[in-house]
Amino acid sequence: MSISMYDASVPLLVNILTNMRNWLDKADAVAAQDKLAGARLVEDMRPLTAQYQMASDSAKNGVARLAGIEPPSMPDTEETFAQLKERCDKTIAFIQSVTTAQLDGSETREVILKFPSGNGYRFDGLGYLTKFMLPNFFFHATTAYAILRANGIQIGKPDFLAHMGMPNLLPAEPA
Repeated sequence: MSISMYDASVPLLVNILTNMRNWLDKADAVAAQDKLAGARLVEDMRPLTAQYQMASDSAKNGVARLAGIEPPSMPDTEETFAQLKERCDKTIAFIQSVTTAQLDGSETREVILKFPSGNGYRFDGLGYLTKFMLPNFFFHATTAYAILRANGIQIGKPDFLAHMGMPNLLPAEPA
């Protein structure tokens, strides 16, 4: 049995972007919004807002590259939690608009990724998904999570994996 490119990307990206959106709804996060928007783990890292923007870019641009379509333009202008949540919503809506059929066969599609420096990579679609896109996406999602945690926001692993819901295996009751 194999997994489709759609199943290996779209649901996963939607789940984590939804979780990221929900982290911003925590009462303690809302109260500390002004401090958090520019918060960083380390001085030479990008701030929380940029981590959300780059997670969004990784997701929407990645799915678009695999589908062979243009991603929506989203300038990196978000400064508030409301704007970051709206960006998550727009990114999710775009990703969900891409169909299984658009991603069928994308594992062999050539993906060329060029950086502003002129350097870059050439991948087949599967290599792009597994070696670059998903690791890059999770880097930024995890960094956003870590910034929130490091600044006292009460989120934990259940918030990172909230898409899974409550455990479906429960201990047997004593007889």
